[in-house]
Amino acid sequence: MPDHTALPTELILLGWSTVMLFAHIMLQGQLVTRERGVDWNAGARDGAETPLGDYAGRATRALANFQETYPIFVALALGLAVTGRTGGIGAIGAILWFVARIVYVPLYLFGVKYVRSLCWLVSILGLLLMLIRFL
Repeated sequence: MPDHTALPTELILLGWSTVMLFAHIMLQGQLVTRERGVDWNAGARDGAETPLGDYAGRATRALANFQETYPIFVALALGLAVTGRTGGIGAIGAILWFVARIVYVPLYLFGVKYVRSLCWLVSILGLLLMLIRFL
């Protein structure tokens, strides 16, 4: 069994971020399927889609928002690891991004204004710290 304690924080969080992406996809899929039905999910989804309700719509938008910053996180985490620049403010940035992205989901699902936007800003700050470390 590999010793994961030797991995830098950025790579550990990169691994866990794949779990987070999968959780996002499953949450969004379950909420939309609950709303539109199993036949819709199993079908070809042809034709015009009806607007989603609150929770399914929010889960869809939260997933899209995650997908906007996720490639940046992946690139920075891998870039820091490849160049040997892990640790320091890069690791702090990775932790900030990761925690903020976890907190963001329930804030979005339950329609919490302003705090959700602040949480998004914290995730962006995390990416900026990683970028600073990379440069």
